[in-house]
Order: sequence, then structure tokens, then C-alpha cells
Amino acid sequence: MNWLDEVKWDDDGLVPAIAQDAASGRVMMVEWMNREALQLTADTGIAHYWSRSRQRLWKKGEESGHLQSVKELRLDCDGDVIIMQVEQAGGIACHTGRESCFYRRFENDGWVVVDAVLKDPDAIYHAH
Repeated sequence: MNWLDEVKWDDDGLVPAIAQDAASGRVMMVEWMNREALQLTADTGIAHYWSRSRQRLWKKGEESGHLQSVKELRLDCDGDVIIMQVEQAGGIACHTGRESCFYRRFENDGWVVVDAVLKDPDAIYHAH
């Protein structure tokens, strides 16, 4: 059996993929992978995802330069979630210029921004 056949792909041929900082353990982002994205990730050691909004394959950092080097790939017990230990280039995973996409915390019945912008997104995306 091919290792990709052990993944339980959803009806759209996708599986959720969690990128976790290999050093700190912080969850950087959650995206989606199709079979090709997972194969490219395994082959290149750089995280590739499937964009549901753009309906295309993309390499993390292709525009920003903030590549994710994958140190370890794991499949959960049900075979329906991928988790990756990554080294995040530039220390920025989020398109908002923050370290992580999870920069809001629930407090007092609302979402509060708790992480600072490390780099202006305009400077990130117009520089490449």
C-alpha cells in the first residue's frame, strides 16, 4: 500500500494539516493538503498546501519568503489529520505579519489580539 493511501482524505480529497513550531511547540497555522501537496511536502521538505479559496496548490512562503522547513510529518491515529514540526523562516507564519495565525485569545466574552505584528504585511508581500 502506498503511504498516501493510509490518509483518510475528505470528500474533496483534502486533509487538515497543522504546522507546529519545532522548537517552541506553538501551533503556527492550520491549512489543508491534497495528495499532491502532501507528496511535495514529503519530497521537498518544504510545506505545500491546497488553497480552498484560490483552488490551487501553494508553497508556504512562495510570496512572503517565509518558507516552512518540515522537520517531521505525523499522521494521527484516525488517519485524518497531519501534523508537521516546522522551522518557520523569518519567524512569521501569518499573512498578518504575526508569528502565528492564532493571535487572538478569548477573554471577557470577546476575542482580544494578544500577539504583535512583527512585520507590516505590505512590506512582506510587496517586497517579493
